[in-house]
Amino acid sequence: MKRAIAIGVLAALTSFTAAAETYPQRPITMIVPFAAGGPTDVVARIVAEPMSRALGQQVVVENVTGAGGTTGITRGAQSAPDGYTIMVGHMGTNGAAPALFKGLKYDPATSFDPIGFLGGVPILIVAKKDFPAKDLKGFIEALKAGGPKINQAHAGVGSVSHSTGVLFDSQVGVKPTLVTYRGTGPAMNDLMAGQVDFMADQIVNVGPQVAGGTVKAYAIATPERAPSLPDVPTMKEAGLPGYEVSAWNAVFAPKGLPADVKAKLVAAVEAALNDPTATKRLTELGSNIPKADERGPAALQKLVESEVARWTPVLRSAVESNQ
Repeated sequence: MKRAIAIGVLAALTSFTAAAETYPQRPITMIVPFAAGGPTDVVARIVAEPMSRALGQQVVVENVTGAGGTTGITRGAQSAPDGYTIMVGHMGTNGAAPALFKGLKYDPATSFDPIGFLGGVPILIVAKKDFPAKDLKGFIEALKAGGPKINQAHAGVGSVSHSTGVLFDSQVGVKPTLVTYRGTGPAMNDLMAGQVDFMADQIVNVGPQVAGGTVKAYAIATPERAPSLPDVPTMKEAGLPGYEVSAWNAVFAPKGLPADVKAKLVAAVEAALNDPTATKRLTELGSNIPKADERGPAALQKLVESEVARWTPVLRSAVESNQ
């Protein structure tokens, strides 16, 4: 009997070890906490393809929407830490969320195993095409003079356009009237129609409208100009050097992954960022491909901690002042 038990235990341990060594043995779910077709979803699907090849199993994107992306991230955080559920978070869900959502069921800095940084997407300050200011300096002067008469669009509390817009307002010392939309699409439609005055948003969303002349861009929040919009000055060139921000995306997993499983996921993200087709598609979207020393878990953890520290005072102040 003892021998049989020993053999059974050994067999179980052998089976467990083999399973760990051959991870993954089934498809992996990648939670995207936003609707299909949005910028984060597009980035996730681009990297999921080469990640699938690297892992030898399909990485399946699942869109779990709600509460500024925190619904999907919460589900991911509460999943088993076995490598079969990962998630794509961004500067809102894993940076700004603690300041915006009371009772948040995860801590961006402690509830996850960071896997890999996918890169940042530049932010632009854009206005309706007939806004009278000719440059950023004149635009800020107009905002200060207009006060609450100026309308600022955003895609909902916790969205990139909301967080980056509030940061801009805070830095230049203005308090426009915030107009909430159910997504960037309807916000941009009203901006093009002249129903609202301005907004902050990602180049992925506003680039085509700027290029087509249906909205006016005052500056881009990056150290260098965007190749796709060479006539749009950087914030530094336009006179606001402190406003540098991007809508970054990154891959996370529930806290407690086995070391070998985490290593395989980290390697898969690295493979995706080295894949020529993926990098070409990401670059065409306006995403900045991170350098090698910016991609891994340690760099991502540092980024998350710095982003929480950056956004918390700005957004809490905005909430307290009902902006």
